[in-house]
Amino acid sequence: MLQFFGNHVETGYRVVTGSKGEIPMALKVRKNKAPPAPPSCPMTICMGLLGGTWTPNLIWMLSGGPRRFGELKRDIPRISPKMLSSRLRTLEDKGVVTREVLATSPPSVEYALSDVGHELIPVINAIVKVGTKLRDTESTAHATSR
Repeated sequence: MLQFFGNHVETGYRVVTGSKGEIPMALKVRKNKAPPAPPSCPMTICMGLLGGTWTPNLIWMLSGGPRRFGELKRDIPRISPKMLSSRLRTLEDKGVVTREVLATSPPSVEYALSDVGHELIPVINAIVKVGTKLRDTESTAHATSR
């Protein structure tokens, strides 16, 4: 059984230990050239928001203009009312969505994207563009391997 031992001080190569002692691995460990991430990385915060289940769908549906709860439920039929409420509340708390109570009988609520929410639309479009390329590449690779 091999176990990772660390970097060999003299050569810089990674070393594992096995039944025959230290065995240097073939590749030298390289230093990471990426700049260090800020303490609270903005990318992590944004991706954490967009990574929530149904969140990109809700932002996309609200990009066309204000929608009421029932309209959003019809726009995304597979989302449960509980999940829809939860996601809308989270997006409102994060400042992505605004909530306006309408003076109607019975009272009604409209949800709309805030300025920050509108800034997420190009981000979602970019993710869709890359996702489409990845899907097409995957389907092409899958078709040629048959």
